[in-house]
This record gives sequence, C-alpha cells and structure tokens, in this order.
Amino acid sequence: MGSHFFEQYQKQIISFMLAGLGIIFFGAIWQGAMEINWANVFDKESIEHYIVWHVRLPRILAALLIGGGLAISGAVMQGLFRNPLVEPGIIGVSGGAALFAAGTIVLGQQIAPKVFALLGDYALPIAACLGGWLVTSILYLFSRNKKGVSISSMLLIGIAINAFTGALIGLLTFIASETELRSLTFWSMGSLSSFNYQKILILAGAQLIFVPLLWKKAKAMNAMLLGEREAKHLGVHVEQLKKAQIWGVAVITGTAVAFAGAIGFIGLLIPHLVRMLFGADHRFVLPLSYLLGGILLIVSDSFSRTIAAPSEVPIGILTAFLGAPFLGYLVYKQGRS
Repeated sequence: MGSHFFEQYQKQIISFMLAGLGIIFFGAIWQGAMEINWANVFDKESIEHYIVWHVRLPRILAALLIGGGLAISGAVMQGLFRNPLVEPGIIGVSGGAALFAAGTIVLGQQIAPKVFALLGDYALPIAACLGGWLVTSILYLFSRNKKGVSISSMLLIGIAINAFTGALIGLLTFIASETELRSLTFWSMGSLSSFNYQKILILAGAQLIFVPLLWKKAKAMNAMLLGEREAKHLGVHVEQLKKAQIWGVAVITGTAVAFAGAIGFIGLLIPHLVRMLFGADHRFVLPLSYLLGGILLIVSDSFSRTIAAPSEVPIGILTAFLGAPFLGYLVYKQGRS
C-alpha cells in the first residue's frame, strides 16, 4: 500500500477508521471496574451518571487528544529531522517539558506564589510548553552544521538532554514533600486519571490552534523531504516553516506532558505505521497519525484501568511495552540497510 492506494480508497479508509474510533470510544465508556446500569446514566443523582460523565468520558476524550497530539508531533519531528527514529520523547522534548512541569509542581509555590496563583490550572501547561520549546530550540541549534542538521549529533544531544533532565527531575523528587512526591511519581509514569473538563478545554484549545497550523504546512513538509536547498527552490520559506513546526510541537507536547505525564513511544510508533501503510505524503500522514494515535491511547488506557482493576497500571508502562521493541526493530532495520 502507499499514497496512491490511499488516494484511490481514501473515503473508504477514513470511514472505516472513524467507525473504528466510534466503536472503541463507546466500548471504552462501557468498559471499567464497575458495571454500568445504563438506565441510570442520565439520572444526575446516580453513581453511574458520575462515573460515565465525570470519570470515564473526560479521560477518554483526553486519551484521544493526547494520543493524537503526540502522534502528530512525532510525524512532524520525523519530517523536520528527516529521520524515522525521532520522536519527542527520544530526543528530549518530552523530558524538557517534564522538567519544567515537575519544577512547577515542586518549586512553583515557593519561587513565584503570586504567578502560580494567578495562572491556576494554566501554570503547568505554560511551564511545560516553555520547557519543550527550549529543548527543541537547543536541539536544533546545536545539531546544525554547514551541511544542515546532523542526525547523529541530534540523537546524541537528545540522549544527553534526556539524561540531564532526568537527573534534575530526580533532584526535584528528592526535595519534594510527601504529597508532591506522590503526585510526581504517578505523573512521571503517565496517567489520565486526573482529567476534568477544564483541562480538556485547555488541551483542546491548544490543539485547535496548532494542529491545523501543522497540517496546513503538509505540502511544504513534502518539499522538505527533498532537502532544504531543493525546498527553497520550490518556494518554501524553510526557516519560517521550521519555527512553526518547533513551536507547534512544543505546545502540543508540552500541554500533553503537563497533564498526563510521560507517555512515550506514541510519537514514534504511529507515524511509522502510517507511512508503512499509506506512504510518506504528509497530507495523509499527519491526519491519519492523529487519528490512529488517539485510537491507540484510548485502547491502552482501557487496558491500564481494567487489567488490574480496581487498581490502575500507569499507561506509560503499557506504551513502553509496545514502543521499546518497535524502536529496537527500527534501529536493527536501519543498521541492516
């Protein structure tokens, strides 16, 4: 299969995927530690109403938004660096966002209590976006040479950033209070359990701005696959495109990490899968990655809250079980080629 196959059958493929998303979405609402008596779902006094409308529905919407956001961020970064091994978690973007978010949790009240109180629920995503943007900018700046972006330098710098941010998060964990430590521990393993509609609105608001912006640049991203010089000859404003991509990825990844913690490998696994099935045309890779990323995270979240019910397995552990072998396969495949 490839781009031509998708162009020929795009209506059928998109209809099939949307139908699959709908089935999985409502299946995830139905599935849980407690059986639901659907006759009581619209009775505001019943426990079923609370569980469906205030527990399961917000976290399923969050899974859709975060899975889609991480997948499209991975697709954009793989296009920017022209390497299928790149994703926000591996090269340190998620680590930078996590460091700033952890710093806000542990030190925000002590360093800037008035700013922290003023920003409220917005403090964490703003800090995480700044962290993601800072790391992406450093990565891009230091991995450039006269010939363009050096992939090996970028991966090594990303590994160094991940180690550095991990050490600083460890230090923050060491000085955290007991309550902060509990929040940090569960947050660092990834969880969708604390979502409410206010957080959903913040997440959706950021994505409503930046996801269409990234998709709008899909044709320019296709030109970039030929090389920066060739893209310039085709009329692409390369530096402007890179800035838009870096900011878009920083905001989408930062808001996702701020609210859900470190959920790795979605940005690696999904774009690669989409390219294998439907080709490398970014006009299709970006929206299909978003759709499949949302589906995968909804399924992973359903397993995380039911596999050991009534306890919950952190969702980051499940995605790592899926993604780590896949990363090994990609590295092995690249080495063989």
